[in-house]
Amino acid sequence: MSYKEYKKLDLISISKDVLDFWKKESVFNQSIFNRKNNKPYIFYEGPPSANGIPGIHHLMARTIKDIFCRFKTQKGFFVERKAGWDTHGLPVELGVEKELGITKNEIGKSISIEEYNNACKRAVMRYTDIWNNLTEKMGYWVNMDDPYVTFDAKYMESVWWLIKEIYNKGNLYKGYSIQPYSPKAGTGISSHELNQPGTYKDVTDTSVTAMFKTIKSSLPSRLKSEKDLYILAWTTTPWTLPSNTALTVGKGIEYLIIETFNQYTFLPIRILIAKKLIDKQFGNRYIIVNDASKLKSFNKKNKMIPYLIVSSHLGKDLIGIRYEQLWNESPVPASNPGDAFRVIEGDFVTVDDGTGIVHTAPTFGADDARVAKESIPEVPPLLVLDENKNYVPLVDLDGKFRKEVPSLAGKYVKNEYYSKEKTPDRSVDVEIAIKLKEKNLAFKVEKHRHSYPNCWRTDKPILYYPLDSWFIRIDNVQDKMVALNKSINWKPKSTGEKRFSNWLRNANDWNLSRSRFWGIPLPIWSSKDKSEIKVIGSVSELIQEINKSVDAGFMKKNPFINFLLGDMSQKNYSNIDLHKNIVDKIVLTDPKGEIALYRENDLIDVWFDSGSMPYAQWHYPFENKEKIDNEKSYPADFIAEGVDQTRGWFYTLHAISSIVFNKVAYKNVISNGLVLDKQGQKMSKRLGNSIDPFKILNDYGPDATRWYMISNANPWDNLKFDLNGILEIQRKFFGTLHNTYSFFSLYANIDGFTPEKSMNDKKQKNELDNWIISELNSLILEVESYYEDYEPTKVCRSISEFVQEKLSNWYVRLNRRRFWKGQYGEDKNSAYQTLYDCLISITMLSAPISPFFMERLYRDLTINFPNMKYPKSVHLTDFPRFDKNKIDLTLQKRINKARIITSLALSLRKKEQIKVRQPLKRIMIPVNSEKERNDILSIEEQLKSEINVKEIEVIDGDSGILVKQIKPNFKILGPRFGKDIKHITSFTNQMTSDDITKLEQNGRIELKFNEKKVNLACSDFEISSKDISGWIVARSNMITVALDITLTQTLIDEGIAREFVNKIQNYRKDLGLEVTDTIKIFVTPDPILNQVIMSFKKYIQEETLAKSITGDENIKGLDLEFDKIKTSLMIKKII
Repeated sequence: MSYKEYKKLDLISISKDVLDFWKKESVFNQSIFNRKNNKPYIFYEGPPSANGIPGIHHLMARTIKDIFCRFKTQKGFFVERKAGWDTHGLPVELGVEKELGITKNEIGKSISIEEYNNACKRAVMRYTDIWNNLTEKMGYWVNMDDPYVTFDAKYMESVWWLIKEIYNKGNLYKGYSIQPYSPKAGTGISSHELNQPGTYKDVTDTSVTAMFKTIKSSLPSRLKSEKDLYILAWTTTPWTLPSNTALTVGKGIEYLIIETFNQYTFLPIRILIAKKLIDKQFGNRYIIVNDASKLKSFNKKNKMIPYLIVSSHLGKDLIGIRYEQLWNESPVPASNPGDAFRVIEGDFVTVDDGTGIVHTAPTFGADDARVAKESIPEVPPLLVLDENKNYVPLVDLDGKFRKEVPSLAGKYVKNEYYSKEKTPDRSVDVEIAIKLKEKNLAFKVEKHRHSYPNCWRTDKPILYYPLDSWFIRIDNVQDKMVALNKSINWKPKSTGEKRFSNWLRNANDWNLSRSRFWGIPLPIWSSKDKSEIKVIGSVSELIQEINKSVDAGFMKKNPFINFLLGDMSQKNYSNIDLHKNIVDKIVLTDPKGEIALYRENDLIDVWFDSGSMPYAQWHYPFENKEKIDNEKSYPADFIAEGVDQTRGWFYTLHAISSIVFNKVAYKNVISNGLVLDKQGQKMSKRLGNSIDPFKILNDYGPDATRWYMISNANPWDNLKFDLNGILEIQRKFFGTLHNTYSFFSLYANIDGFTPEKSMNDKKQKNELDNWIISELNSLILEVESYYEDYEPTKVCRSISEFVQEKLSNWYVRLNRRRFWKGQYGEDKNSAYQTLYDCLISITMLSAPISPFFMERLYRDLTINFPNMKYPKSVHLTDFPRFDKNKIDLTLQKRINKARIITSLALSLRKKEQIKVRQPLKRIMIPVNSEKERNDILSIEEQLKSEINVKEIEVIDGDSGILVKQIKPNFKILGPRFGKDIKHITSFTNQMTSDDITKLEQNGRIELKFNEKKVNLACSDFEISSKDISGWIVARSNMITVALDITLTQTLIDEGIAREFVNKIQNYRKDLGLEVTDTIKIFVTPDPILNQVIMSFKKYIQEETLAKSITGDENIKGLDLEFDKIKTSLMIKKII
């Protein structure tokens, strides 16, 4: 037996067997080794964090990556795939803190930094076995034996080199500024982390419109009065009010002084507010009056509170007004308090919300800090001196008020920072609002829904906080980054041209500092007064500087004494550790050896770690210089990750490469969408709709899962994951391909078919052979272009259509007699060779997406023919090449027309519930040209066979036999023309059959209405034909068919004969007979069946390989009941 035969399709067993074969034969390594001298195709693996378990979205992401690496290998490229592990950062630290039952503040106290970092190192690789298992089971080929690991000393050294390069280019600086800060993570975060998907959430907070009492002596003469004047300022963060030091107005904004009453105390008040925001602040509770006397008559029992507009003033006239500190228990600023608590001007003030006057707390807002600093004199932030004489805000790094605000001391500014059991009933915001109400300093308090940013890792609110941080300067490389981005091929284009490009244009300087413990330390040492700064770019440089420090007496010994300079072995690098617990103890010195330099305390943003991988994975520039300098491993030809990485890994790769190397880090990128549940909801354990990727692989197999995920939706679109979709792929695609191979192997084994390596260039005698080979070569051309354009979904769908509709449902179905009837000769051999070529080509085209099944199918087709010298694995083959000489588009069009006609006719049979085995008299097909007539006549025999009709009648389209009718396609034209669709409807109602025929021939038509011309395509209309007596009509793709459904007795008898043959064939299978076995048929008499057998005996015997058909009343066989026939059937094999 040359071709292995199977009883059923078992995708799970296939994947296990193939995996064993790959391991035994080292197929992955061989696929790389075989092409080691070829041009490289460079792929970067975005490193996952191994302290978490993979999800279904990782299965999707890794499938996308695997597809193009496999394809490019088939195309002859050398494709290294180095795996990687992202081992630093908040996910690891927060997990370890939870395990150890500690907080960040306890690190370095109850547990040493060294002990803590060792715990992180153990935790970070905890789930590598699970990740490796997923990688293996899903068929993702990536080098897991030699991954890059971001905590490795070599990797860290390369990161240090990059930092120094950025510093040398003048793009690294230290700045004190207001930055996003996560109290629960205990560190600042960068702007691109703050813009990760899902960080901004709609929340409901207490908002306060506070009343700031002005100092009368500071008021301009026009604003002075015996009555006190209060300036209204609105905030959604009342916890910042105790830190207020300024009020900001817009110079050109019109403000009004209004006399009214406080809605909580009912005391008379005189207030200042922007004119355009009166309605928003006053609402339905207040009513305008024109006479001051009406204010005097107000009583708090009144439903409406009156207000009187007194005067109007521009913002520029308000600048310099002073006011009393709002929260009187707050201290004054530690420096220049006399410059605080005054009105200043700011360009960011609007009249969209609030009062048109901005409460300004320079310690907790970037815009606040900027306008305060720009003011003359500068408005000081409200900072106090702590125990160490350092200037600090009133809120500490844990997010709690300091002791300097007694009534709020020790309380979190956000309730979300408390544990569930300790969350107070009243938040700090509510407490502040209540006290302001009591003091007649709150004009309005209400709940306000707005968008507020959360930390991307802790899912807790962030604060804007003053931080001393190191930044990478982005503004002077922004134009370069935008320009370089234009050369990148983004899939989809909109992500690169809009989302990413807009992000680049508005990117802030990159906050590189992280106040954590487990990560790559900033390689920066400075003197206490910051006058001396030294940036270290390598281990050797650090050792040299340590030796100078030892000589100067600042260090007793070199902690890296066992490290051999110049030795790049992993063993040598294992002698050193560059983490915080080691390098913080290193003290360097200035060039003169006079000043001690201490390491800057922070770590490097973990996103810089991952963005450094193109270089750090090769320990560049200390090793493998040619990989980067000669572009052997840089830039990447292809990367792929989730769309959330637009402001994560995609950005950091691009930024580092642009700054240091002045080029792109990657040329092609797929930003894949989310994997949702089948209702379109995000998956989560909380909702109970998450899917275990291992269970999916175990239950359905990797091939069906991969094919489903890729064929169902474009990678960049969100996928609604539905298990029924995988089952459908199993049945329709893999089931069809399996059945096609089973059909081939059954008869090829019977006839002893031996394939040739490829078909001869000459045309075959059989037209269907030429057609399917033409279709195959067109498919190869099409699929290759889709792979090259990073369009895997189109690849899947093209291959599926070819296999299911063209190969199986047309070629095999129409040619089945060639395989199982007659002697083995040239025609039969041509059929076998044609089907063989199609099958083996499909394995090569589909292997990147379905690596296991296509491997099995390929080996089943080749393993017993060693003389053909096929590679042992489909993944070691070259991608098929199309032969343009074998593409016959005219033939394809003709046969595909036959397929359309057949599909229409079979749909009519189904509609009328007429079995396909029931012959019909004729089918009528109207044509509009002689060419169309000849095309149909050339496929006449195919049509007769497939539709099961006796005659094909081709008529002129204008013969009048079939009456055409037309109407607008409202789904298409409705949205385009709206109410004007009535004009198009009116026009189509007047069209004759000749008009419709001309439209079909020309493909377009021009209409005129409302003094304008409109061009419409044939596809903008729905054209059909009316049924005629005894016929049913259908239309599609501009082809009309009419089927004669009148049945004569002869046609009915032939239908019964065909049905009887089908029953016999099924019984043969049930009895386990071989397809070549001859038989004798015995039936109990039935008058209808007797007549049918008399008329069609020869046909029945030929179809079933029966030597005789005998009537016998005494047989005990299979009872049959069909078409009003009752009989028993017995079959005897002739030995």
